[in-house]
Amino acid sequence: MRRRTFLAALPAAAAGPALAGSRAENPNRDRPDVRAGDRVDGATFASRSAAWGTHGAAATAHPLATLAALDMLRAGGSAVDAAIAANAVLGYGEAIACGIGGDCFVLLWDPKARKVVGLNGSGRSPRGLALETVRARATPRGTIPSHGAISVSVPGCVDAWWTLHGRYGRLPWKDLLQPAIRACEEGTPVVQNMAFYLEASHRNFAKNPAIEEIGNFRAVWAPGGRTPREGELFRNPQLARTYRLIAEGGGRAFYEGEIAEAIERYFRRIGGWMTRADLAAHRTEWVEPRSVRYRDTDVWALPANTQGYVTLQMLAMLNEFDVAGMGFQSVPAIHHGVEAKRLAFEDRARFYADPAFYRQPIDWLLSADYARERAKLIRPDRILPAAFPGRVPSQGDTTYFTTADADGMMVSIIQSNYRGMGSGLMPDGLGFMLQNRGEMFALADGHPNVYAPGKRPFQTIIPGFATRGGEPWLSFGVMGGGMQPQGQAQVISNLVDFGLGVQEAGDAPRWHHDGGTEPTGEDMGQPGVLNLETGAPEATKAGLAKLGWVLKPAPGVYGGYQAIQRWPGRWAAATEMRKDGVALAY
Repeated sequence: MRRRTFLAALPAAAAGPALAGSRAENPNRDRPDVRAGDRVDGATFASRSAAWGTHGAAATAHPLATLAALDMLRAGGSAVDAAIAANAVLGYGEAIACGIGGDCFVLLWDPKARKVVGLNGSGRSPRGLALETVRARATPRGTIPSHGAISVSVPGCVDAWWTLHGRYGRLPWKDLLQPAIRACEEGTPVVQNMAFYLEASHRNFAKNPAIEEIGNFRAVWAPGGRTPREGELFRNPQLARTYRLIAEGGGRAFYEGEIAEAIERYFRRIGGWMTRADLAAHRTEWVEPRSVRYRDTDVWALPANTQGYVTLQMLAMLNEFDVAGMGFQSVPAIHHGVEAKRLAFEDRARFYADPAFYRQPIDWLLSADYARERAKLIRPDRILPAAFPGRVPSQGDTTYFTTADADGMMVSIIQSNYRGMGSGLMPDGLGFMLQNRGEMFALADGHPNVYAPGKRPFQTIIPGFATRGGEPWLSFGVMGGGMQPQGQAQVISNLVDFGLGVQEAGDAPRWHHDGGTEPTGEDMGQPGVLNLETGAPEATKAGLAKLGWVLKPAPGVYGGYQAIQRWPGRWAAATEMRKDGVALAY
């Protein structure tokens, strides 16, 4: 019997015993006092070891996406081919985090040019949507609503794929989307995180008056009145048809053909602003990444409109301290990291915006002198009462994945629909949700990130990359809004300061700080709340509380990590226990 026929004929309960149920349904799964079993070697807190190989590697947040990437590599494809195939599968299997309705950013090691190159695949706001209209629809807090047509900007994902493939692809374009098309048509079991967040999105969309319609979401994701549970089969033939149009027509088919027409008709129907002209005008941009030296490692990041330089600012400040001497998971190591985050995030709120509309003082922000000046504000024995941005000298919900190939190319790529699965809006018959990245604009006059037609909003999604001695060393990322630079800095410190392996560096307990000023201009309070994972040492929690930090656990905010580390003649690939992903190498 063919696999497709078998899956279609399989009763819902025929796959074996009932699933274990959620934590609320099964108390045996809600036991923070019980820890994982013991490994014979490696870090005691690690979930597994890294995957090693000599020819290529892939690490994604979904097993089928990792397999699709390896299939492309084994067929002679480049790391870019593998990344595109993986991303297309993720748009189906991890649609709560990403998809072709969102944006995409890339850092890539080009083995021929022998350098790190950057790509900005983010879209702009509709040209027919005026600032006055946006302000008229603002929330009581004076911010743009998180959902609905007012929050939608042009999706940049597909053109980013097309641009990458044009320069670095080896396999035929149409071949890259075939694994995703098959998955959409045949159906696959829903993974755990997907099931959890789908149900949460359904609840949130149903009660959100800002969303013009959710009938299309329900038709795809909840046709029987509920979203699929973990392990249940799910198909998305609408998305399969959209992928086929892109596979046959090329990347620009998303922006200039039948798909663009369908998007424009949809917005006319619901009273939105996106047009075919907005889509046709979109182009991906190659950009120059910048780096900061952290100990013996050069860490790279993309420029604005992303928050990439926040990671670099944090590490530049931590360079001024002996973090290794403070001790792994210690009070001073975490305290200094959080304070560096608070200071860098105030600069993020003040200086990060679309460079086509605002000249960011990059050289100053990334200078060693400025890092030393900011580091002097951090006190080991107390919390900075209020963090603030520096004074410029006088002068003019996301997925991360990574691939590597036998030629030495490494692709660090992140792609997102943003908050809560996206805007809640799915164009008629296309099978994907549009992003709500436009929520991240500010509305105050004079703010660098203030809304304007045809402008790119501030972006949280950032890939990570690191080199040593001019050679590629680490392609990595930590997904999850404002957690991303916080998590990237922690991973680099775990590797560089504390000598952990690439898998262990991601499995280690993380902290997440919430508070301060947002790029939207919203004040979230000072000094904020410090979220610690349950795995952090109890003595560390007590010491941080004694310093005055308000501690609060927050499952789900600590991001998700994938990485590939280069060693002479081989790769080490890692993922982590917080997501459903798999890392493989061969």
